[in-house]
Amino acid sequence: MSKPKIAFYWCASCGGCEESIVDLAEDLLTVTSAVDIVFMPVAMDFKKRDVEAMADNELAVAFINGAVRTSEQLEMAELLRRKAQLVIAYGSCAHQGGIPGLANLFNMEALLQKSYTDAPSVTNPGGTRPQAELKVPEGIVSLPKMHDTVKALDQVIAVDYYLPGCPPSVKLVLEALTAILEGKLPERGAILAPDLAICHECTRRDSKPDKLYIKEFKRPHQVLIDPEQCLLAQGVLCMGPVTRLGCGAACLGGNMPCTGCQGPTDRVRDYGAKALSAISSNLDASEDEEIVRLLDGIVDPAGTFYRYSLPASLLHSRIAGDGGKEA
Repeated sequence: MSKPKIAFYWCASCGGCEESIVDLAEDLLTVTSAVDIVFMPVAMDFKKRDVEAMADNELAVAFINGAVRTSEQLEMAELLRRKAQLVIAYGSCAHQGGIPGLANLFNMEALLQKSYTDAPSVTNPGGTRPQAELKVPEGIVSLPKMHDTVKALDQVIAVDYYLPGCPPSVKLVLEALTAILEGKLPERGAILAPDLAICHECTRRDSKPDKLYIKEFKRPHQVLIDPEQCLLAQGVLCMGPVTRLGCGAACLGGNMPCTGCQGPTDRVRDYGAKALSAISSNLDASEDEEIVRLLDGIVDPAGTFYRYSLPASLLHSRIAGDGGKEA
């Protein structure tokens, strides 16, 4: 009997999700003995034409990490969707748009201006920018076209399951692979991680006051963090109360606050709005001026509350000056 065929593909992301496969260590041998990895361009010499030659649904599972920003990424996502029985949005960027999704705070012109003209390390006196097509003596050289905004994977193709995290933890990856191989996956559309907040397994949770009164927000480099005390009680902005369990509270174990890469629990529609609401409800202030002063202590609110989720949020992207959405 032939082994199930699986594929891995990398869209707009940092590459950490690909590294998480290697992090399986010796368990990777168990996985590869049970399946055939037939497409993983970052690690093996597979070509797009190899996938195109497959029959529809020939792949058992396609793990796609990264958000979708370019025509090439969209084309590959659509191709793998046709060839795979199941598609799993692997990691924060595929799940909700991830850190690349913060580019949705800017329009295309602003991004290109910053990247190819204004950045301190750039020397570009001719003002050269990427071109989708360029005529050369040998013919036409083409590059993938950039879309106006970054999108989460399920905004461009149907997704069957989500494996959250930046990157997904080894534990979650192994549990997901085991469920696939044993045919014990939950109902389609499920997020393959516990539907509980990270505070549930935080070693500091017993030190969290029944009622938090945040008088000031402190950034991690501004304070010596007590490794035994709730971070929010210390005034350090932590997203643990609104972030899904599944990472083993790794950042908290490293004496750093949760930044929210696991995304929200099932009942939350907009992660950033939920996080902002939860944090604001604990401010030790009642007057407008005092509330504003406290919130001014949060550097980069959009990048804090929507760090991994802007494309999947109700906002999705910035609003153009004329009132029209730029996406």
